[in-house]
Amino acid sequence: MQVAGWHVEVEFDEDDTHTRAAALLRLRDGTELRGRGQTTRDPRDPDERRIGEELAGGRALMDIAQQLTAKAGAEVRQL
Repeated sequence: MQVAGWHVEVEFDEDDTHTRAAALLRLRDGTELRGRGQTTRDPRDPDERRIGEELAGGRALMDIAQQLTAKAGAEVRQL
């Protein structure tokens, strides 16, 4: 069995009401996929940055997941 891995980085940019996430996935074939996500905190919500990071980060990773699925689908069609 061959062990494989991917490297993922997620960075956040935050202010008082917005959290933006930028994610980068590096694949074994050298491809880099980049995803973005963001969230806006309602002023009535508690100031808990961790929750904004989780939402924005999850959205950035979903963006990458869609790109990865499209990439794999295109590769299968080329076979």
